[in-house]
Amino acid sequence: MTSDVQLGLSVAVVAVAGGTPRVVTVRSEFAVPAEHRRGDEPLPHRDALPGAPFEPERFRTLQDGVRAVAEGLSGLSLRYVEQLYTFGDRFRDPHELFGGPRSVVVGYLALVRDAPLAGAAAEWRALYDHFPWEDWRDQRPALLDSVIIPALRGWIAAAGDDEARARRGERAQLAFGLDGADWDMERVLERYEILYEAGLVVESFRDRDLAARMAEAPPPGGIMPRALGRPMARDGRRVLASALERLRGKLKYRPIVFELLPPTFTLHQLQQVVEALSGERVHKQNFRRLMISGGLVEPTGSFESQTGGRPAELHRFRRQAIHERTSAGAIPSADPSAPLPSVPPASNGR
Repeated sequence: MTSDVQLGLSVAVVAVAGGTPRVVTVRSEFAVPAEHRRGDEPLPHRDALPGAPFEPERFRTLQDGVRAVAEGLSGLSLRYVEQLYTFGDRFRDPHELFGGPRSVVVGYLALVRDAPLAGAAAEWRALYDHFPWEDWRDQRPALLDSVIIPALRGWIAAAGDDEARARRGERAQLAFGLDGADWDMERVLERYEILYEAGLVVESFRDRDLAARMAEAPPPGGIMPRALGRPMARDGRRVLASALERLRGKLKYRPIVFELLPPTFTLHQLQQVVEALSGERVHKQNFRRLMISGGLVEPTGSFESQTGGRPAELHRFRRQAIHERTSAGAIPSADPSAPLPSVPPASNGR
């Protein structure tokens, strides 16, 4: 094994199109060296997040590198960019198994307005294709009760001792709302990590299989897990889960959602974006009261024509709201009778 370390950048570029949250992916190929292949197996292809090794001689900051990499691959202009975490698990890049450098990657979240991609290697993917258990807008995902929860109960029962079973049970209960616990929309990364540890996602099977090859051991026991969501290369779904979790958390206290909208928009469009990211429905009337009475949006006096219905009034984001409030979130209570948050008066310069 080499002792070299390679610093990389990986970015989840997110947009919302017609109520569908989407993420930019590129194609990734990983060739298992011939001496470690089993027969004439095909070269695996996986979706990957835009990324590349960081070039310190070219970029002054990591964010400069992220913008150059993502914009070069997608042809999009990034609006909002935020650093997530540093991911450095051993063998996160499978090339390390075959003598490549240890890979440490800094993950980023970027928001853009939906637009066609100019990069030939990039394409849009529906974000919930990768996490189908996270979309509760229409109903509780059937996959939870038919596959995930029974498998998790088996994983809990298979722990080596009572203490380990209790730890697994507590984690699964909090993350997946077992035994009457509430579903917390923000625990996106925790849910993915549990599915990975339990061997219920393709990435877990893939990583264990590669490790077994290097150790010249038999393939890991069990069967290939059902495809719980669309797999990604390396730990792309781990980075993407971190991005979705960060987005959902900020919906409650920062007006980040407006980075995904055009300069003017209808309240229906705004609600669609909030619901797309949160994975949950919000109360329509309460949502609109919060947006208007809470001072986050203001009417433009213009209307958007809609075929077969009343014209919808266009609104714009009030940037002054950032300075007028300590919390400028976009998720109201589901209870239509809940009081609206108070809005401090605008500063008069004194």
